[in-house]
Amino acid sequence: MRCDSADQIKATAHRFGPRLCGCGSRRAFLTSALAFSASTALGAPAVRAQAPAQVAPAKPYRVDVHHHFFPPFLLEAWQRANTPGAALVRDWTVARTLDAMDQGGVATAMLSISTGLGLRDISESEVRSMTRRCNEFAVQAAKDHPGRFGLFAFMPMSDIDGTLQEIEYALDVIKADGIGLNTSYSGKWLGDAAFRPVLDELNRRKAIVYVHPLGPQCCNALMSYVPASYVEYPQDTNRAVMSLLFSGAFAHTRDIRWIFSHAGAAVPLLAGRVNALVKAQGRKTAEILPDGIDFELQRLRYETANAAYPPNLAALLKYVPLSQVLFGSDYPYVSVTENVADLSKAGLSAAELKAIERENAVALMPRLKA
Repeated sequence: MRCDSADQIKATAHRFGPRLCGCGSRRAFLTSALAFSASTALGAPAVRAQAPAQVAPAKPYRVDVHHHFFPPFLLEAWQRANTPGAALVRDWTVARTLDAMDQGGVATAMLSISTGLGLRDISESEVRSMTRRCNEFAVQAAKDHPGRFGLFAFMPMSDIDGTLQEIEYALDVIKADGIGLNTSYSGKWLGDAAFRPVLDELNRRKAIVYVHPLGPQCCNALMSYVPASYVEYPQDTNRAVMSLLFSGAFAHTRDIRWIFSHAGAAVPLLAGRVNALVKAQGRKTAEILPDGIDFELQRLRYETANAAYPPNLAALLKYVPLSQVLFGSDYPYVSVTENVADLSKAGLSAAELKAIERENAVALMPRLKA
């Protein structure tokens, strides 16, 4: 499959979402896997205005597990590369994110890179260097503002050796709270055998793994008039979860503490259908799913960013225990205050809100008790 020209890629990304290059070289595989944020991290069409709702408590207490950051040197690199993007991202600063957290009553935000470095035609060593700089930036922000930030460290997943090295550095040296991954990389979802060494290492370390979706190589431009962030992002969460389920990766990595975005997309709705079809088709799943489909899906954690609506939460909470649901905002693409306001209208009790907004995250990350 041929590569689009740089102009075509930028034009498509600016209008509709990420478009990946299909070249077969090692560099193309690496750079295309990390180029998603040319339109997602910078210009996702799902950006909504910062809501002025007055929802902040006297003292911030929420824990936000879906909160993005954009180091100045990465923004500068995007500007040099003429990467299009939304003002909400271009204008990101630590000070602005702290203001947004205070307005939404967030005590601690777990920082993550949304969908990749967004830089094409850079070497493997440059990707590793930029990855390290991004993670160190987040750690410094946490040091500068004690108690306000945590980190789900960014990984160069198309470079398996580099990823294993960065996991060691992130968890052993800078003490990141967990690891941030995307749902797919260059047409391969997380259950693919290519990623088995990474998952094995994360399982060995009993790591927290936060998974963020994107518009995948296969399907991002299926409908040019429907932005990828409207449909393909949640669909890619479905694909990633099913790939991990039916590859046997979930059963094989029982010690990874997974968090999936946006209330699990359609996972709570698909579970019954998948169970029924597996039985109807007579599929033999005992080896890859010894405890069954529901066991694996119900032990995952799901966060509420841009999904704290009564239908979404009703489906999720009917399927998984309350203890598996965490608060997220998707800042800066969606404001913290808007997410808080949505959650407050979802018909939950005060005890349920308290669990989602803080207690479940503290149980997962006990350091947050301080």
